[in-house]
Amino acid sequence: MAKCEVCGNDYYLSFEVKAAGASHTFDSFECAIHALAPQCDHCGCRVVGHGVEADGKYFCCAHCAAEAGVTGIADRV
Repeated sequence: MAKCEVCGNDYYLSFEVKAAGASHTFDSFECAIHALAPQCDHCGCRVVGHGVEADGKYFCCAHCAAEAGVTGIADRV
């Protein structure tokens, strides 16, 4: 068993994620998302899907990107 690095739960079904040259141990996808997913630079929510990247910043959607001043991005084409 291994302890989750986010919540500390010692769980027999914990799993390891390797990202950016580092190894991480989690007991759930929720903890993995909390630790690894980028945050939207406008609203702060975790970007779980593809999101939007513009000018070196990450956004959860085109609306947040537009609110931050990014132009030319739309949720629908």
